[in-house]
Amino acid sequence: MIHLRDATAEDIPTIVALNEEVVAVTSPMDADRFQELWELSAQCVVADQDGVVIGFVLAMQAGANYVNGNFHWFSERLNNFVYVDRIVISQDGRGHGLGGKMYQHVAEAAKKDGYLVMSAELDLEPPNEPSLRFHEKQGFVRLGVRALESGKLVSMQIKGL
Repeated sequence: MIHLRDATAEDIPTIVALNEEVVAVTSPMDADRFQELWELSAQCVVADQDGVVIGFVLAMQAGANYVNGNFHWFSERLNNFVYVDRIVISQDGRGHGLGGKMYQHVAEAAKKDGYLVMSAELDLEPPNEPSLRFHEKQGFVRLGVRALESGKLVSMQIKGL
């Protein structure tokens, strides 16, 4: 059985390892970097299956002191938003609706805190087709496109809560 819960310090090695498996479509994150992000986050939720973390989502709220170009882009355009920094699900955890459940969990908590919009960026070049399909299914729409220094092109997307 899978249940969602707040991350704990014991989860850090698994969260870092899960992120490393998909680093090409997220960004590098060692334990120190995760600790920094966790402290800035409004939510860090893990999907726990029988005591094993098989996924996580890390989200920041508007006004966080987060130095990140994508977060800053949204901050310039939106006032009342929660930003999904990353969502990662293990290979075994994919295809069972877990991502949607994790997003719903983040959205419900954000709504309780008075936030109106969920935001995320998705890789267009090179394309991350699974992420693009997932976010479309979740009801996200493009607000704009951003070219990153790395050469990536990202779709800046939002969803009303």
